[in-house]
Amino acid sequence: MTADKTSLVIGAGSSIATALIGQILQESDSRVIAISRGDKPESLAQAGGGLHWLQSDYSEASIAELAEQVSQLAPQLHRLFICNGILHDGDYQPEKRLEDLQLDTVQQVMRVNALLPMLWLKALKPGLRRSPGCQVTVFSARVGSIGDNGKGGWYAYRASKAALNMLLKNAAIEFNRLRHQLQFLLFHPGTTDTALSRPFQDAVPEDKLFSPEFVASRLLGLLDELPPEPAIQFLDWDGKTVPW
Repeated sequence: MTADKTSLVIGAGSSIATALIGQILQESDSRVIAISRGDKPESLAQAGGGLHWLQSDYSEASIAELAEQVSQLAPQLHRLFICNGILHDGDYQPEKRLEDLQLDTVQQVMRVNALLPMLWLKALKPGLRRSPGCQVTVFSARVGSIGDNGKGGWYAYRASKAALNMLLKNAAIEFNRLRHQLQFLLFHPGTTDTALSRPFQDAVPEDKLFSPEFVASRLLGLLDELPPEPAIQFLDWDGKTVPW
């Protein structure tokens, strides 16, 4: 697999990530390395040799092992997308009040939303140092904006995304200091019709509920036009800056 236009997509089993992969593979000479807990979805069954699918349990050992595989498959990367995230599961719903806060839940949400992306960046750092101009996109959320928070609630999710934003800004400063010329994007996709948002869609206007394909297209369009400075930006699906 050549590295000229190789994208790495982590959290590849999500709806937006799957749409991203499909659209990237339509570009000339583009290739994708995808990492997910699960098998390749049916929608990508006809992807052909341009897609290399790897599975991970997201333990530190697995992350380190797969980072080494990625470096062998693609010594340099064109784009990196980290799409992992959790908002709810069978046992957890976002907190509406302080009394709902549970330490185990906060730790789990913080691990998935803030710490796992940084562990991937840590493991991939040698390859990223060889990839000048690589664009690194990590999925954040507007509710992680401290400046934009006017409603409260969702303690663990808000805190985890705010932590992610700070951690990624640190990483962008470090890479820039080392003159590796990477571009970092914290991306707010808007409310997308996925399993993550489904319990909360009733209050969303129809024109503000986006398909994964629309969000993927908007993200790729943003990256095509992303200026080299500043080294990191926090943007929504419409290209508007989200306050930190």
